Amino acid sequence: MVQQEHKGPVMGAPQGSAPETTTRINIQTEMPVRDHIVWSLFNTIFMNWCCLGFVAFAYSVKSRDRKMVGDMIGAQTYASTAKCLNIWALVLGLLLTIMFIIIIIIRSQSL
Repeated sequence: MVQQEHKGPVMGAPQGSAPETTTRINIQTEMPVRDHIVWSLFNTIFMNWCCLGFVAFAYSVKSRDRKMVGDMIGAQTYASTAKCLNIWALVLGLLLTIMFIIIIIIRSQSL
């Protein structure tokens, strides 16, 4: 036969307070590696002076491949190279386009 005992409240700590327990969740936030593939595609189609846009596109694809494999360091390396090539392709493309427009305007005025 089982006997149940009725115990009253234990004296000591107030009833409303419980021991504090904390839970810590460490979430590692990885910065997503930007592969600049859209920018590279734009430079390949429109600003492809000296094939810099095409080379930047190749590095962007390599960066995306490295990211899919899980090699974030390699992906970041290829992405930074693609970014540098995209900057050069854009600057060079804009300068040469502006130069050609100026040359055409000067030649049309001299005729």
